[in-house]
Order: sequence, then structure tokens, then C-alpha cells
Amino acid sequence: MGKAGWVRIIPFATFMAFIGVQQLLELSVSKGWLDLTAQQMLYLYPLKTVLVLGLILFFWRQYTELQLSDFKNLRHSIASIGIGLLVFILWINMDWGFTALGESKGFDPFLIESATSRNLLIFSRLFGAALVVPIMEELFWRSFMLRYVITANFSSVRIGTFTLTSFLICAVLFGLEHNLILAGIMAGAAYSGLLYWTKSIYQCVLAHAVTNLILGIYVLQTGHWQFW
Repeated sequence: MGKAGWVRIIPFATFMAFIGVQQLLELSVSKGWLDLTAQQMLYLYPLKTVLVLGLILFFWRQYTELQLSDFKNLRHSIASIGIGLLVFILWINMDWGFTALGESKGFDPFLIESATSRNLLIFSRLFGAALVVPIMEELFWRSFMLRYVITANFSSVRIGTFTLTSFLICAVLFGLEHNLILAGIMAGAAYSGLLYWTKSIYQCVLAHAVTNLILGIYVLQTGHWQFW
């Protein structure tokens, strides 16, 4: 696998490690080992966003598959935006209890009394969800994992190469990464399908960013924090 694999794994693994840290802190609080409030726990998100963004920027030159020129194809870009919107619509309508992996407490910035701190948290959440997460996840899932399932020498596989096995495995694993498993599988399948058509990681990033940005705006407008 080598360096090419690790530079795509490390930002994602770091982000996921923070989820483990949060769960450990929540357990410690419930056992009385630590005295942390729900408000204080919210600050983990901007911390992990900044750290993961720093890793992405540090490895940036290694991500040669990210080509801004891909956006010149307006047909692809418009389709990516449309798929992002479609995934959002399906996502908020697939919140069936039997598909949920545990209970999502969500991210409610209005637990913070200070307007300045609250607005900074909202900005960090939107920025992280709409920019950092799409780049991080698409580099891991669509650039690395889809190809790695085909062969360990993933760099030898062209971006957007389809095999049924890699498609199904990555869709399911992408779903298991999320609280709403079936919604996650749907989103993973949609973004992978977009990749097979466009052969562009950046188009997948665009679709993913649209989904997350619109979802964030929806959550702020409705107060359905479980989607965050």
C-alpha cells in the first residue's frame, strides 16, 4: 500500500478516532470519573475539524486525483449538485428507528449560552461538514477504498473503475460509519455511482458537500439535531 495509501487513511482515521474519544469521555462522565458538561463536549468537533484539515493540507500535494479542472464539465457539476440534493432528501426521510446504529444525541450548539461561542461552533460545524468531511471521506472511500478492495496496489487502478464487489463492500462500510445505516448505504452508493460516471473525485466531493451543507441548514432551521 505504501505512502499513497496512508496519506488517504490518516485524516479519516484521525476523524474516526475522535468519535472513539468522545464515546470514552461520555462513558467516563456517566461513571462519574470525569466532570464534563454537554456544552464542553461540543468543542471536540472544532478541534477535530482543525486537526483533520491540517492533515489534509499537509498531505495536499499527494492528492493528485483532485483536479479543479473537473468542474469545467458543467454537465457533471450540475449532476453532482442534483445528486447531493437528492441524497439530502432521501437521508432525512430514511431516519427509521430500526436502521439506527444506537441513539444519536446530535450536535445542538444552542446549548451554549454565549452567542459568540455558539456562532463559532455553528460555523465550525458547517465548515467541517460541508468542506473538510467531504474531502476527507471521498479521498478515503472513493479514491482509496474502492480501489484497494480491487487490489492492494490500488494506485494501479484507474479512478472510477467499477467492480460489483468493491461497490457493495464500500457502500455497506460507508453505511456502517453512520448512525443511520441504510441512509449511509444509500449515500455511499450514490456517490460511488457518480464516480463511475464522472471519473472525478472532486465531483463526489461536490455532491457530498451539497448534501452536508443543505443538511446543516435544515438542522439549524428545524432543530432536528439528531441529523447532526
